[in-house]
Amino acid sequence: MEKKILLNERDIPRAWYNIQADLQTPLPPPLNPETGEPITPDMLSQIFPMNIIEQEASVERWIDIPDEIIEKLLIWRPTPLCRAYGLERHLGTPAKIYYKNEGVSPPGSHKPNTAVAQVYYNKISGTKRLTTETGAGQWGSALSFACNLFGLELKVYMVRVSYNQKPYRKIMMETWGGKCVPSPSPDTNTGKGFYEKNPEHPGSLGIAISEAIEDAVTSKDTKYSLGSVLNHVMLHQTVIGLEAEKQLASVNEYPDVVIGCAGGGSNFAGLSFPFIRDKIYGKNIKIIASEPTSCPTLTKGPYIYDFADTAKMTPLLPMHSIGHGFVPAPIHAGGLRYHGMSPIVSKLLIDGLIEARAYTQLETFSAGILFARTEGFIPAPETTHAIACVIEEAKRAKEEGKEKTILMNWSGHGIIDLPSYDAFLSGMLGDYVLPDEEIARLVKDLEKYPKPR
Repeated sequence: MEKKILLNERDIPRAWYNIQADLQTPLPPPLNPETGEPITPDMLSQIFPMNIIEQEASVERWIDIPDEIIEKLLIWRPTPLCRAYGLERHLGTPAKIYYKNEGVSPPGSHKPNTAVAQVYYNKISGTKRLTTETGAGQWGSALSFACNLFGLELKVYMVRVSYNQKPYRKIMMETWGGKCVPSPSPDTNTGKGFYEKNPEHPGSLGIAISEAIEDAVTSKDTKYSLGSVLNHVMLHQTVIGLEAEKQLASVNEYPDVVIGCAGGGSNFAGLSFPFIRDKIYGKNIKIIASEPTSCPTLTKGPYIYDFADTAKMTPLLPMHSIGHGFVPAPIHAGGLRYHGMSPIVSKLLIDGLIEARAYTQLETFSAGILFARTEGFIPAPETTHAIACVIEEAKRAKEEGKEKTILMNWSGHGIIDLPSYDAFLSGMLGDYVLPDEEIARLVKDLEKYPKPR
């Protein structure tokens, strides 16, 4: 009985997979909100270095990973692919459940896969300082880790409700040398507007992004870094799925179902994109993105052009969105609360290559507790959304009497999220479903912009 499938370090992927090369129709371009015309690379140069912008726009199928990046990835990669025997037995399912354990990275999640790459490309472009936002704190800690590896300064704007709920994330960032402040903050014009009206404003990723971008474009030798949503981030995360392909092939397995949680889309994309490529070319495989009912971007958000941030400093992106003015209810303990979804992931849903499901907070934490009691590892609250979907699919296999192979991205551990588990176990957490009428209100003013085609 093989519990862990391990790769040798020499088997680490040497190139990222770019799904843009295999899309059935091209991705709609980002638009200038003033002209409605596609943006040009120079319009992004204040925010990102040109080598990142080139990756964002690339349609090359394979992009080589520089040796300097591989050297850093080898600190924790390749990551184990594990068989969830305990969970299988508990559910009495004929399904085989595999999970890719991305929680073994130093920050404890999949996030450093792109953090290391982005910091490297900024470093060789002459950037001295980065700014970013973070929701639950996993991205902020990953970028702090990566900036420390390459010697860059970092300032992180952390959504206030998570800043208050997760003090240990701030400590992780500062241990690696990053500076973390709660958002909205008085440090930017954007943040000051919200902060002065309400110093305890819970914040949102949209506001934090606005603050980080404003800081980047008004500071010397500074660029902005984003942990999800954009094409180059999805690209960097494909090391996950490329490794999983090799690991499953080594035991003569191939998944019938691939599952990842989805907030902005990065960990879902990282695992699924290599398998979506197979589906594009005829493979029969189900691929599911799992999200919270409190932020149902894919399941209820329309496919529209929207801003990536609250202050409307970014181009318009073609994506499923519930509106850039969205401020999440401060009841949810984790991430997955961004108003929009990766343009590529959104396009894949429109093209029918993936499906999306939403789960309530109590259902996801119940799934996380079950996983911890059957498999040992305590998952991040974000990851529990994927586990809830895995359990649903495993039960379906039992009802149908079918043997299936289910592959999940276990995107991060929940050791720093234990107060959230304490709240759940104490009966302090509740469910929240974002009302349809609230989504309609939030996206109303976006009707004036073009529709993605």
